[in-house]
Amino acid sequence: MGLGGAESAEGAAVETRRSWSDEEEQALRLWIALARCYGTLSREVASKVAEYGLTTPQFGILEALHHLGPLTLGELANKLLVTGGNITYIMDRLEDQGLVVRDRSRTDRRIVRARLTSAGEELIENVFPGHAAYIARMAESLEPDERAELRRLLKKWGKAMAEEDLPG
Repeated sequence: MGLGGAESAEGAAVETRRSWSDEEEQALRLWIALARCYGTLSREVASKVAEYGLTTPQFGILEALHHLGPLTLGELANKLLVTGGNITYIMDRLEDQGLVVRDRSRTDRRIVRARLTSAGEELIENVFPGHAAYIARMAESLEPDERAELRRLLKKWGKAMAEEDLPG
């Protein structure tokens, strides 16, 4: 079933009138393909990180702290594209598990840095290599040059959207 069509009760395609341009059709199809791909990848990654006893956002925090070192909660929120409130909730859960701690700045009490505990460091060091291999297997359907090109194009598109002030 396409954007400009519907499906009959028998499953046959039925054309309907379309009020958008071919360029808009192409953009809509791109969006649908990207959204479906992202949904599939997200479900797969969530299932994999659940094997480690974590949620995807929890894993993201542990991974960021492992690779970048201690970060403020604001820096974590920016890296993971979530709100400060979400970071606080996720950090609460990770602290309850003994995987991270929060340290307040001595010079500016508003600044809170997150860092891994030894248990958090041990966990991420143990699971990250397998996780990286899993992500690589998920990308095997693309040739190395296709993966590089897709990454380049997605970054280009994302930067353009971040810089562009689109009308509502």
